[in-house]
Amino acid sequence: MTENSRLAAGDAAPDFTLPDADGNEVSLSDYRGRKVVVYFYPAASTPGCTKQACDFRDNLADLNGAGIDVLGISPDKPAKLAKFRDTEQLTFPLLSDPEKTTLTAWGAFGEKKMYGKTVQGVIRSTFLVDEDGRIEVAQYNVRATGHVAKLRRDLSV
Repeated sequence: MTENSRLAAGDAAPDFTLPDADGNEVSLSDYRGRKVVVYFYPAASTPGCTKQACDFRDNLADLNGAGIDVLGISPDKPAKLAKFRDTEQLTFPLLSDPEKTTLTAWGAFGEKKMYGKTVQGVIRSTFLVDEDGRIEVAQYNVRATGHVAKLRRDLSV
């Protein structure tokens, strides 16, 4: 698997259809007409990913109030996502991409530094997709902690 070039503001957001935690198919095109945050994270139920997901959960009412939905995508299988959702009481869709095709298409899978070593893995990334399906904001290598607060400041939400 090779690292795709990164997406930037103005690019068309690569469409996808992925199963959610309950196995229902969710497509990016389902969100046309609304803004949506699409964020990629390495693994459900790990400390950083839990903190990030809970931050989105805790800020979801304000984001929704500003007309922004949230989708989280990881390589985890739906059953693991369901357990993560239920344990952390997450109220937005978590999508499963075990083949990493969507992660790769969005530039969120590839080489990254981890503990000083170069490894292949999920690059923690967040995007804001506009009502027409174009990338409005593209952020790679975001921090799990404090990221949602920074995103809210950047978006004036």
